Amino acid sequence: MDVLFKSINVRDLLSSSPNIDDVNSPLSAPDLRLLISQLQLHSVDIKSKVRQYILSHYSDFSSLFSQSSNTVTKSEHLTSRLSDLIQLISDHPVETQIKEVIDEIVVKSKELKEKKELLGLVDVILELNDGIRFVKDEIKAGRVENAAVGLTELKKAVLMTCNDETTTNPLVYGLLKDEWTECFEEMQEVLLQCMDNAVWFEQESNTVHLKYQSSIKGVDGIELHTVLKAMDAVGIMDYGLAKVADLMIKHVITPVVSFRSTIVVEWTNQESGNGADAILKILPSADPNVDSVDGASMYSVLVDVVKFISKSLCFENSAWMLCFGRLTWPRMSDLIVSNFLSKNVPDDASKLADFQKIVKCTSEFEASLKELMFIASSDGKDERLSKFADNVEVHFASRKKVEILAKSRNQLLQSDFRLPEDITRRNSKVKDDDNAESSSDLVVDLLFTSERCVVSEAASGLMKLVHGTLKDVCLSSPRVGLEFYHAARDSLLLYEAVIPVKFERQLDSINHSAVLIHNDCHYLSQEILGLAFEYRSDFPASMKELVVFADLAPRFQMLAEEVLQRQIKLVIYNLKQAIDGADGFQNTHQMKQYESAKLSIDQVIFILEKVYIIWHRLLLPSAYKRSMCMVLNAVFSRIANDILLLDDIAAEETLQLQRLIHLLFENLSSLLDSVLAINQTGKLQESPAQTLDDLIPSLRKLRKLADLLDMPLKSITAAWETGELVNHGFKQSEVEDFIRAIFADSPLRKECLRRIESTYY
Repeated sequence: MDVLFKSINVRDLLSSSPNIDDVNSPLSAPDLRLLISQLQLHSVDIKSKVRQYILSHYSDFSSLFSQSSNTVTKSEHLTSRLSDLIQLISDHPVETQIKEVIDEIVVKSKELKEKKELLGLVDVILELNDGIRFVKDEIKAGRVENAAVGLTELKKAVLMTCNDETTTNPLVYGLLKDEWTECFEEMQEVLLQCMDNAVWFEQESNTVHLKYQSSIKGVDGIELHTVLKAMDAVGIMDYGLAKVADLMIKHVITPVVSFRSTIVVEWTNQESGNGADAILKILPSADPNVDSVDGASMYSVLVDVVKFISKSLCFENSAWMLCFGRLTWPRMSDLIVSNFLSKNVPDDASKLADFQKIVKCTSEFEASLKELMFIASSDGKDERLSKFADNVEVHFASRKKVEILAKSRNQLLQSDFRLPEDITRRNSKVKDDDNAESSSDLVVDLLFTSERCVVSEAASGLMKLVHGTLKDVCLSSPRVGLEFYHAARDSLLLYEAVIPVKFERQLDSINHSAVLIHNDCHYLSQEILGLAFEYRSDFPASMKELVVFADLAPRFQMLAEEVLQRQIKLVIYNLKQAIDGADGFQNTHQMKQYESAKLSIDQVIFILEKVYIIWHRLLLPSAYKRSMCMVLNAVFSRIANDILLLDDIAAEETLQLQRLIHLLFENLSSLLDSVLAINQTGKLQESPAQTLDDLIPSLRKLRKLADLLDMPLKSITAAWETGELVNHGFKQSEVEDFIRAIFADSPLRKECLRRIESTYY
């Protein structure tokens, strides 16, 4: 049969055609007829093979058809029988009888279950009643521990069931609950009476008695340990120990914390039938200075008291000790805080070291209480004393920091930068000079130079405050010391924030306040650089790497330079304004113009003398020299340039200009001498290494210009050719213009100008 599933290849049928290889070429009529003929032959061949296949498998096909016929017959038979069964069920309803039987079974089962539950309830009630009767008998017999165990077991059976709101409980359960509650109250009363008999206080002899065996209601020999176990079992430990804890606070803890008594723990063994008793005696202190008792002594006594409670009362049971601690520790800690810690809070940083001893003792005391299980070791809330001590330290540091900043701020705001009458310029003297000593705190020595300067009360007071604060850092704990360190830094920064704003108007004018601000900033920068070196060795070890002041010094140094440069620019501006009144020194041969120019020179002299009085008294010698040289150089340069810009100078005019220059030099001679008297390091010197011409380049130019005003033309030309005028700062164009302005046009002037032009430097 494989031939049926094979495809017919048309190309094979037309293999004889010459064009069949070309797939895209159309078939011709002969090819199509040939193809039809071939397909017919092929179809006949297929039919022949199919017939042969069926004949060869005839038996198989016959068997298959027979099985199919049998299956159809059986299916019809089953369908008929199923129809008969359905008809039978419809005529006889059996399910109704079955349902009645099942309902009867359910009812009987429910009745049986209810009877069993009733029998079980009766058994439970009888059992609970027997248990309650057993507890009552045990209480009467004094066997409180067994009674406590019985009560605990009954609680699970009675109270749990009665409190279940999801079910309706029988009335008898309510009666049983009342019986159990009555037993519990009776048990509680007995245990409290036992505790009252076991622990009592004798106020006459100041003694605490603890009896290990007691009797109640005619029953002797009830052990204290058994009573505690019973209270723990029934869950009334807190209630049972509350009275004892209260009496211990009143009669033992309070006298110790108030430093009114000392405590001595005595043990007494009695061989009587009552067994051994523990006695805690309270003896008054024989020391008249009892208030001076330190914290270590108080804490030691309190630890002894807690040890007595642990060994004698709680039998070293950690759960019982924690319970007793919960009842007493809050009140005990409050007493210690109010009567001891709060009274020893330091009000000065020098006392912080002593307070640190108290903090250490307090921490050790709480650690001892944790070992004795008086307070929980895992609960940070019980560290009441340590937290208070730590907070006291932090609050003290914060309060002192606020006080320091407030004090420094008030000093700065109240400062008026007025100079006392006795302040004179002592900063030109050397430190080693005995005459340099000053009674005023405002004349200070600079750390890293040999100079002295006058500072304001604000800066002097601020540095005293900073030094005092850093001394407190050396005496403080790391945490307090760090707060003080930040307070010192912030106080210094307050100067930078307050003073320039407060004295803004003074900085815009020439006055001593601006100079004092410059001195303050220079003084503060040097003091700041020395702070770390002065105090670092005495700082707490953990702070030595954190304390940094050097970063503040450049800020104050820059502020000092800004203030000084601002003053120099103001002085130069005012001087130029005064020189502008001379109208370029033109026509000074005329009386009106000469008087105007002379007035301008007088104003320049007045301004310079005013600046000299302020700067010479207050500025550092080196700063004074540098600043005054800048001002004088600007003044002399401006006057020389104005004169050299004149294009026509009469003979009489040259004399007047020369007279004005000489007048300027005569009146500024003392000022020039003050500059010359100071060398580069700010010290006085008898033989100066530098001349005024070196310090003030325009000075030599103006002096030479005064000489040129009455020199002959040939002498001026010779001075240029020799280089003298160049050395005095003259330019070729200035010399040529000066010659043209003074001398009339002539062959000699042309010759001299040619010679000057041909000379190069």
